[in-house]
Amino acid sequence: MSAEPRIVRPALFICDVQERFQKAIYNFPAVVATTRKLLSVAEILSVPVFATTQNQRALGGTVSDLQLPSDAIVADKSLFSMCIPEILEKLDEKSTVTIVGIESHICVLQTTLDLLDRGHKVYVIRDGVSSCNPQEIPTALGRMQQAGAIITTSESWLFELMRDSSRPEFKAIAALVKENKQRI
Repeated sequence: MSAEPRIVRPALFICDVQERFQKAIYNFPAVVATTRKLLSVAEILSVPVFATTQNQRALGGTVSDLQLPSDAIVADKSLFSMCIPEILEKLDEKSTVTIVGIESHICVLQTTLDLLDRGHKVYVIRDGVSSCNPQEIPTALGRMQQAGAIITTSESWLFELMRDSSRPEFKAIAALVKENKQRI
């Protein structure tokens, strides 16, 4: 068994988790909680964070519950995909991009397809995406998986990223997992 990581040049994409969507998106608090957990992992393991808003002037900024790191690449967009110049110019080639956010069948889907077309490996976090209409979610996840994305859960992803319990960061990651399970 190889100890080589499956996730190389990781990046975390946070797609349009905005104030104005709080009441419209199915299970929005769970998306925020999962995103917060992944932001903690990104901080512990030094994973670059990229975040977008969709038409911020009309739909508001990123929800205040999410504390983006000071070095996060943050951009407003009108394009549904996060693959805009401000993001792409800072993203390493052939990155492994992990995506959370909304809406599954629009911005998350189009971002995933664009990233796959550009040769990136893409993980979509099932417990970190949603839509206004819950019936859209499984269809969108199926389409992304069929296109080549890896559909997984936040906990599975963070342990795959971690890869080895002998890493010095393991205690912090294990504590984070325990803390998040207590909230459920």
